[in-house]
Amino acid sequence: MIAVPSPVLEMYEDLLKRHGPQGWWPLLELHHQMKGTNPTKTGSVQGYHPGDFSYPHDLHQKFEICLGAILTQNTAWPNVEKALLNLKALDVIDPHKILEMSEEILKGAIRSAGYFNQKARKIKVFSEFFVSLKGRNPTREQLLGLWGIGPETADSILLYAYKQPLFVVDAYTRRIFSEKGLFAKDAAYDEIKAVFEAALPKDWKLYQEYHALLVEQGKNMRILSPKAK
Repeated sequence: MIAVPSPVLEMYEDLLKRHGPQGWWPLLELHHQMKGTNPTKTGSVQGYHPGDFSYPHDLHQKFEICLGAILTQNTAWPNVEKALLNLKALDVIDPHKILEMSEEILKGAIRSAGYFNQKARKIKVFSEFFVSLKGRNPTREQLLGLWGIGPETADSILLYAYKQPLFVVDAYTRRIFSEKGLFAKDAAYDEIKAVFEAALPKDWKLYQEYHALLVEQGKNMRILSPKAK
């Protein structure tokens, strides 16, 4: 069992003071308006919206966030941003257009995000699912039933695109809190997730900001590490 981490909320408050509001999820609309600079510039420097939790505003932005959540698997955000900009240039950030386009063109557009063969298939599968929703919110079970969608991607989609209070556990979360002795590095995803959700208020805005802050802290730790290249 994992011990309930009483410092969880204190850690959030400390990170917020240290890094400031992060304004996730970055969106291309804000990127092209040259708005939303990330406060610490360790990732993409456009598209963020610190303090504004109104996004996404429509289905198009929801779909863009979902694409980003899939593309960011095993890669850094600047690589995802390049892929999304390529898709925007092709005018295909739309599930219907994704389904109509050739898989080879899709692979070429998202090559910068890595694993483009698998990710192209994941995007096709997800696009078909998104269309079938007809504007409804998906469930976590539905997302986990899709090929190529694991717990972290599903929770990212639900938290950022659909404003559901589901805590996202990523590698930075594991590293930061395992080093504090709050759980083992190999603890199960859902076990860690349950601990955070039990320790924090059910507030999707808090969950969005906390996850973004942990990523920012993790990137800073990597930069400061003597082993970092």
